Amino acid sequence: MSSETKQILTTDGIPLEISLKKAERKNKIKAFLLVAPLLLFLIITYVFPIGEMFTRSIDDKMITNMLPKTFKSMEQWDGKELPSEEVFASFLSDFKILVENKKHGKLAQRLNKEKNGFTSVVKKLFRQVKRNKIDETQNIKEQIMKVHKRWRDVEYWQAIKRTAPPYTSAKYLKAMDMYLNEDNKIVQVSEDRRIHRILWLRTVEVAFFVTVFCFLMGYPIAHLLATLPMKYSNLLMICVLLPFWTSLLVRTASWMILLQQQGVVNDFFVIIGLVSDDNRPEMMYNKVGTYVAMTQILLPFMVLPLYSVMKTISPSLMRAGKSLGGTPFVAFWKVYFPLTIPGIGAGCLLVFILAIGYYITPALVGGASGTLISNQIAYHMKTTLDWSFASAMGLMLLGGVLVIYWLYNKLVGVDNIKLG
Repeated sequence: MSSETKQILTTDGIPLEISLKKAERKNKIKAFLLVAPLLLFLIITYVFPIGEMFTRSIDDKMITNMLPKTFKSMEQWDGKELPSEEVFASFLSDFKILVENKKHGKLAQRLNKEKNGFTSVVKKLFRQVKRNKIDETQNIKEQIMKVHKRWRDVEYWQAIKRTAPPYTSAKYLKAMDMYLNEDNKIVQVSEDRRIHRILWLRTVEVAFFVTVFCFLMGYPIAHLLATLPMKYSNLLMICVLLPFWTSLLVRTASWMILLQQQGVVNDFFVIIGLVSDDNRPEMMYNKVGTYVAMTQILLPFMVLPLYSVMKTISPSLMRAGKSLGGTPFVAFWKVYFPLTIPGIGAGCLLVFILAIGYYITPALVGGASGTLISNQIAYHMKTTLDWSFASAMGLMLLGGVLVIYWLYNKLVGVDNIKLG
């Protein structure tokens, strides 16, 4: 007999090892084809949009392409004093091309986001160029500075130079009330213009307290649903799910009617003597309205994960804790509550992530003091049309959510989340 092990063959003469590998490869291809539609859907609906947002948030090639000669001549400029005649001449040459192509308006719009006042400056220069009032054989620097006094301000030329790199982090700095100065150092804006940090902190604050309120209200509701007989718990579950059958806009508008100073809630406070008729509290267009409306809207997202976990906890565990000498509170705290932590984690994480990106409810009932970062993103998307800035803030919000998710995974563990 040969010393070599005899190779095992299949019925069609192919070695068994090769046949198994082919079968395994076919199974992998089939599995991939089954999940390919979902993978394609995720790429189209998530990966591409997020990639587009990131590209838009750092892309600053528009000005680079509009003023190529200007930026070339600015390479030797230190930015301390007004640029030389060469820079002014290059800028005029680039500007004339923009006027011919009718793109000077876009230049003014983009530069005005870098420094206020550029719109009127560019418009005046456009009129002078259109009428051929600037003689290129004479001193161009002096002629441009006579068009508008701001052309004599070095800060406006520094603003132009800051737009030279094709990619920039300026939008992310702006979202944190910072910017790059003429020395290329990160500095804070003046104190009266620091609004975005306030919005970020307010967003986290509102999301945190809404999560706390939902937990405090949702826990006893979920416990009641889990312990009541089935016929009663099903009826209460319908009441919990009923808000899902009503439009979010309708529910928010209802709270606007209920919470106004002459609304039902204030009338009730007056009737029971809690407040006087001429001293009704303001519960609309502030944080109070935001807390109340968002808590009511997001409460089911806390109740359902808690209920799904509590329903699996055997009532005999509480009885066992009491029989071993524990008071009802001790039995609850030592036995029942730890078993509900997976539901608490799932509910709190779900509510917090939803609250941190909420838009409609704060926009309608929040007013100035209840405005969140999502409202600011929508404002720049629809009003100022500064989509790059809105993209930067949106990605920062997404990054914040991912950090929270990562921290939760480190501290509690995502494996402990239970949604049902």
